[in-house]
Amino acid sequence: MRPILAAALLAATPLTAQEVPCGGGFGAFKAGLASEASAHGVSSDVAERFLAGVRQDQRVLKADRAQGVFQMPFVDFARRLISQGRINKGRANAQKYDAVFSEIEARYGVSRGVLLAFWAFETDYGAVQGDFNTVNALVTLAHDCRRPELFRPQVFAAMKLYAQGDLDPDRTTGAWAGEIGMVQMLPEDILENGVDGDGDGHVSLKTSPADALMSGGKMLQSLGWRAGEPWLQEVTVPDTLDWSQTGLETEKPAADWAALGVQPREGSFANLPASLLLPQGRNGPAFLAYPNYRVYFEWNQSFVYVTTAAYFATRLEGAPVFDAGNPDPGLPDGQMKALQRKLQALGHDVGDVDGILGAGTRAAVRAEQTRLGLPADGWPTAALLNAL
Repeated sequence: MRPILAAALLAATPLTAQEVPCGGGFGAFKAGLASEASAHGVSSDVAERFLAGVRQDQRVLKADRAQGVFQMPFVDFARRLISQGRINKGRANAQKYDAVFSEIEARYGVSRGVLLAFWAFETDYGAVQGDFNTVNALVTLAHDCRRPELFRPQVFAAMKLYAQGDLDPDRTTGAWAGEIGMVQMLPEDILENGVDGDGDGHVSLKTSPADALMSGGKMLQSLGWRAGEPWLQEVTVPDTLDWSQTGLETEKPAADWAALGVQPREGSFANLPASLLLPQGRNGPAFLAYPNYRVYFEWNQSFVYVTTAAYFATRLEGAPVFDAGNPDPGLPDGQMKALQRKLQALGHDVGDVDGILGAGTRAAVRAEQTRLGLPADGWPTAALLNAL
């Protein structure tokens, strides 16, 4: 369920003279990895045993290029992922593993709803962890020339897990992008943040909820999670708001938002800076996003996934169902791509023309709405497309 997480979790590693380039013959590429392994602290015999049975997996490449679910608008995506069954099971797991969550909260400062939401979305609480051979997936993606710099480090990290007995190249399975276990962590993250939560001497993210949850909590802390602070809060907004101030590009103290007429649906505002998010424009749901919300983008870079996961975490901790409002119709895939091409032609950086309303496209939409005198709420409509 984390198809673009690698870009969120990994820093690009510059190519060195020792590295075999991506593409070319798969066998030659494997041999190059084996030769390079010693530079990463892995002995040649371990690397050769690790790579001996590795095969290129065309299913992985197909999955990497098919990420249409992230083209769904927030309301539809959230309704698809959040069911009463998932809520009930999440609350039951919160009770079942209360001692584990209490230790995570004390040690890493991560609220239980946050980890429960990831656990639910990534693997349906451990039930669906993926059936892709992990090593085949990682080497296939490292060999592929679309994003090799993101996956090469994971291959060598997986070799180290193999050397210490925590990964089996023939039997370890997970998601198509190489993530392993109940909360779907990549090999580098397991090496750096893996925790033996159940005390059996191993970090078993596939079979031990304690290990998986503790490791996820430690990873979020390492990514910058701030203990005791909220992450997302649903709000109501006045019709007279300056919509150009919305979006992640603008941050104000929560008190300043209150002075502009923004009000929490429940509770009170935290004494923190926040951004006002309108996932489907001024007529749809509205949220204040606090600093911890931005940490979610270190886990996954999809705006719709991040906002849904952050909202679900609040829901598991008692927040009400969000007010969907009555948002204007969005753009279908073809029109969305046409809009992105127009925005590119106007000099905006929207990333790939992929039909996905990401942060770059939202910022460009808001800029063009402002220029054209339209409500600058970052939600692309047919009116904007026609005006461009």
